[in-house]
Amino acid sequence: MGQVWRYIKTVMGIIFRHPITGATIIPVLPDGSIVLIQRKDTGQWGLPGGIVDWGEDVITTAKRELKEETGLELLNIRRLVGVYSSMDRDPRIHSISILMEAEVKGEFSIKDPLEVMGVKAFLPDDLPLGNLCHDHDRQLNDYLQGLTVLA
Repeated sequence: MGQVWRYIKTVMGIIFRHPITGATIIPVLPDGSIVLIQRKDTGQWGLPGGIVDWGEDVITTAKRELKEETGLELLNIRRLVGVYSSMDRDPRIHSISILMEAEVKGEFSIKDPLEVMGVKAFLPDDLPLGNLCHDHDRQLNDYLQGLTVLA
């Protein structure tokens, strides 16, 4: 399987030639809890987000992905937490993640059941750190430490 995956990644690198850019959101509810999604492909928890579509800016992507994956409305971007660009941050493809903290509101509603199987709010002390998808453990730890990161 490792050989096949290496071949697929090589072909994708030739086709795309550049990393894919995505927006990742740390959605914070009024009570201070952080909303995570449970991914359908791995069953792991992670932050909502996705790829910036052609002609779309990062804020529009964040609003769209948050709505599709959680049903929540993005009210305000509080701060840029970081930009994560390591080749191995996402096992599927080389992607750049622009991570932002956002004030959100609304009711949970999964509009993308092909990707998301659960949505849940966690108080910061109760986050399921240690087995999150992609590099979301690092991203959340950086956020909780108040860092702004370029990695």
